[in-house]
Amino acid sequence: MKRINCIIADDEALAREVIESYVLKIGQLHLAATCSSGIEVFNALQTKPADLLFLDIQMPHLTGIELLRTLKRPPAVIITTAYREFAIEGYELNVIDYLLKPISFERFLKAVGKYESSTNSMQPTAMPSAAGDKADSGKAFIYVKSDKKMVRVMLKDLLYIEGLKDYVKVHTRAGSIITYQTLTYFEEKLSNDQFIRIHRSYIVSLSHINAYSATQIEVGKVALPIGSSYTKEVIKKLNS
Repeated sequence: MKRINCIIADDEALAREVIESYVLKIGQLHLAATCSSGIEVFNALQTKPADLLFLDIQMPHLTGIELLRTLKRPPAVIITTAYREFAIEGYELNVIDYLLKPISFERFLKAVGKYESSTNSMQPTAMPSAAGDKADSGKAFIYVKSDKKMVRVMLKDLLYIEGLKDYVKVHTRAGSIITYQTLTYFEEKLSNDQFIRIHRSYIVSLSHINAYSATQIEVGKVALPIGSSYTKEVIKKLNS
């Protein structure tokens, strides 16, 4: 069973103690750090790998919402707060759950269960082997979180993924899906045998490349640039 590294962030000592006592009751959860401000969380994440962040919103100097906006690759987040009015803004930032204080252990367990379900559901399913099993390849898919729901995307239909300023656009043969998952997230989850990152803003499906040159790749009718730092690896991959 994979250990889940957690960070608790709350400016109230009693609130931190309650969440910490809940974390210690669940064997799979490991407490990596406790923080009393958003700045402490930011600093802790530089040195302590975290899978899950229990995050208060109203904290001094840097609120929980402001903290999330500063993180390029935030861990999964469960909001813990006394303020119901921030719920919509929290979900827009892709949080797993929103717990209102006082938080019962039963409600805490349900939130952790949501984290585990979302983590499992976002893993690519039936990924083909390195040898390239065509039967499995046609069945493989990944879930993309979009508009508060998980959307299944068949890998055979995925054309390319585009990283924009504040979100990612997943282009498929059926259309585009907008998600707040990062481009790096997709790069780590997708098979190197089927997909390749060609630019800081693009990951493309090898099976949908129509043509390429030293500076760009054509996917369907779209020409995508090859980043200068990716050129050598991309050309090597395509030539092989």
